[in-house]
Amino acid sequence: MTLGEHLSELRYRVVVSLVSVVITSVVAYIFHVHILDFVKHPYCQLPTKYRAIQGRCTLVAFGVLDPFTLTLKLSLYAGVIAASSIWLFQLWRFVILGLYAHERRYASVFVGASVALFGAGAAFAYLTLPKGLHFLLGFANGGISSLLTFASYLSFVAAMVLVFAVSFELPLLVVMLNFVGVVSAQKLRSWARGIIFGIFVFAAVATPSQDPFTMSALAIPMCVLYGVAVLIASIHDRRVSRRSPLYDLADDELSSLDDEQPVT
Repeated sequence: MTLGEHLSELRYRVVVSLVSVVITSVVAYIFHVHILDFVKHPYCQLPTKYRAIQGRCTLVAFGVLDPFTLTLKLSLYAGVIAASSIWLFQLWRFVILGLYAHERRYASVFVGASVALFGAGAAFAYLTLPKGLHFLLGFANGGISSLLTFASYLSFVAAMVLVFAVSFELPLLVVMLNFVGVVSAQKLRSWARGIIFGIFVFAAVATPSQDPFTMSALAIPMCVLYGVAVLIASIHDRRVSRRSPLYDLADDELSSLDDEQPVT
């Protein structure tokens, strides 16, 4: 494909992704009351002493337009997550244009895995929200009460879900680089210590709450997923090496390729 054809293809994929997000956002707006209850649930699980309005799970909005704009923002966030399977599929469809024919056969597997990992990351973020909120709001003592605005709370939840969902795509990227021959499983194993250290540093910086529990909740699954990616890369490299004509040769044995070299 020429550069113009690549740009045309990219435009098509972007338009399809945007249309899917718009449609799912409209559907989310219709059910925004139920989505709001779902988003508020981690905050409502906290003891009442962490809330300024005792006995009620209430998030406030100060501006006149805030209820409307925040409802639209909530619907948009929900629409992006709901349409993740579509725009991730479009992303991978564009990526595979740069792959060889024998590499494209893994495309459907990568699409399914990317959607599953994105959803798993988002779900894991939601499950860790109560602990992160408990840690942060626990500092509101000695006469300090936390009166959360819905804007700040929604931004916090969206950032947590996005960081976890995107971070869980790490093993997929590692496996893809291995399958296309950019990096070997041996290299991945030798880099393990540095990558694990980098994962914990990334988790400490990227998580919005930056509390030890949330950092560990992100870093430990990422390390486990990296280990799974290395295992898959090792199996792949072993299969590739077995197809090589040099696989069964001893270290001091000449190959048939050497015998065919002309003598000069």
